[in-house]
Amino acid sequence: MSLPALLRRRSLWLVGALLLATAGVFGYRWAFGKAKVLYVTAPVVRGDVESTVVAAGIVQPIKYVDVGAQTSGTLKSLKVNRGDLVAEKQLLAEIDPVLADTALTSANATLENMTAQRALKQAQLVLAKAQRDRNDTLFARKLISASDRDVTQANYDVAVADAASLSAQMKQATAAVDTAKANVGYTNITAPMAGEIVSISLLEGQTLNANQQAPIILRIGDISTVTVWAQVSEADIVRVKPGQDVYFTILGDSRRWNGQVRQVLPTPELINNVVFYDVLFDIPNPDNELRIQMTAQVFIVLAQAKGVLLIPVAAIGNAAEGAEIKVRVLKANGTVELRPITVGIKSEILAEVTKGLKEKELVVIGGIAAQSNKTSSALSARKGP
Repeated sequence: MSLPALLRRRSLWLVGALLLATAGVFGYRWAFGKAKVLYVTAPVVRGDVESTVVAAGIVQPIKYVDVGAQTSGTLKSLKVNRGDLVAEKQLLAEIDPVLADTALTSANATLENMTAQRALKQAQLVLAKAQRDRNDTLFARKLISASDRDVTQANYDVAVADAASLSAQMKQATAAVDTAKANVGYTNITAPMAGEIVSISLLEGQTLNANQQAPIILRIGDISTVTVWAQVSEADIVRVKPGQDVYFTILGDSRRWNGQVRQVLPTPELINNVVFYDVLFDIPNPDNELRIQMTAQVFIVLAQAKGVLLIPVAAIGNAAEGAEIKVRVLKANGTVELRPITVGIKSEILAEVTKGLKEKELVVIGGIAAQSNKTSSALSARKGP
């Protein structure tokens, strides 16, 4: 067969294949009909929205103090338990005073000894002064030699120095007595401030050594006002400023506690290779409903609007606040229109629309393909016995 004849046969075969494919398409359309789309829509509503930074926080006392032992000895008794509310100057614990009393007795004995020595030195000083004055008179009359006069002068100078040295030692002994008295007073440990006993570190019967570092016995916290420490990631901390409104909830309670950001601490904390900054705010707690170490779900309010038009965030995707985008609007006749809008404040689920939409209009947030009734009829007709 010649080449031109072969090419003509292939062309006829291609044309036949195209005609067959076209007939198949028309046949499918006739049998099954054209596919429709069912749109998932949401109405434009009017309401309130706020943009927030969400963080986890911990409830802590606004201030606290660690109460320790300033003298050594055995912890004789504890007068309080965890959770007790105490007043300022209230007795908290007692340390066995035996060591402190012994030290005070020893210091008093040393001071008494120094007092007796001072009386002796003062008497010697008086005698040395009298001898010097007498020899000065005799030397002026040329009745004694200069060496005799110099000896009495030296004795007087030594007596003056001994008296001065003993006076200094007496000051030291007096200070030792005062310290010993203070240590006796330290055996009764009192509350430096009013508050709640947050923790107790030591138990009755334990020996305390305060010579190197004051051992901590317990901690008192003021919970009439609490401070929430919220950890904000470095991605959000640039938007957080002192004075911003903030609220939080706790586990098991849907109530909101409201406050304002007091401070953003400058030193970050690395947790699981993520950088967090502590944001602090204070909450009045007159009824002690908020407890130490409670977990708080914190919402720092960046912006808010009331009575504005709102649509789901799903309708705008990742559009930022203030962006001008187009959304799909389902019209009454079932057609979809691309409508330009301006996005306002965004929350996690809602977005404000400042321009482009009206209340009760339907915005498209998704769609699914659905077969027509003709399709269903055709498929039913093809079912076998």
